[in-house]
Amino acid sequence: MGIFRAKLWAVVVVSLILLRRNPGLISERSRVKADAKAWDRRLLAAINLLGQGAMLVVAGLDQRFGWTGEGVWSLHLIGLVLVGVGIGLVSWAMAANRFFSRVMRIQKDRDHQVVSVGPYRFVRHPGYAGLILFALAAPALLGSLWALIPEVFSVGLIVLRTLLEDKTLLVELEGYEEYSLRVRQRLIPGVW
Repeated sequence: MGIFRAKLWAVVVVSLILLRRNPGLISERSRVKADAKAWDRRLLAAINLLGQGAMLVVAGLDQRFGWTGEGVWSLHLIGLVLVGVGIGLVSWAMAANRFFSRVMRIQKDRDHQVVSVGPYRFVRHPGYAGLILFALAAPALLGSLWALIPEVFSVGLIVLRTLLEDKTLLVELEGYEEYSLRVRQRLIPGVW
C-alpha cells in the first residue's frame, strides 16, 4: 500500500506545482494526442505493464509466499528515500519543461521549443532518469527483491524510449541538435 500512497502524494504535489508554473501542461498530459508517435504509444503501454502491473503482481506474490524473506526495515527506508528522489526529479523536470508530454510528439500547436533550464542543464531526459530511479527503488519500498525482475525490463524499455525520443527530437525539433552538443548526457551526468 505504501507505493500507492507515495504515487498519490506525488500526483497531488506535482499537480499543485504545475497549476502554478505550467497550467497548460496538465491539459497536454491529460490525453494522448493524435500526432503522438505510434512507437511511443506501444512503448508506454509496455512500460506501464511491466513497471506497474507485473512489478506489483510479483511483489504481491513475493509477500504471499515469502520469497524475499522477512523484510529488512532499512531496505524499505532506502526504497522510500530513492522513490522520493525519483519523484522529485520527475517533478522538477515537469516544472521546468512546459512541453513535458505523456507521449512523444512535437507540439507545434504549443510552439514547441528546446528547454535547457532546471535539470535539463545537466541531462537531456531528467524525467526518464527520475522514472528509472523510481522503478528501481519501488521494489525495495515494497520489500520485494523479486519485483526487480520486471522493473529491469521496464528500465530497458525506458532507455529504448530515451534513445528513440532523442533521435526524433534531433530530426524534428529546431535547436535540439545544438542543445545536444552542449548537454551531452541523456540520463546520467558524466556517464550517458
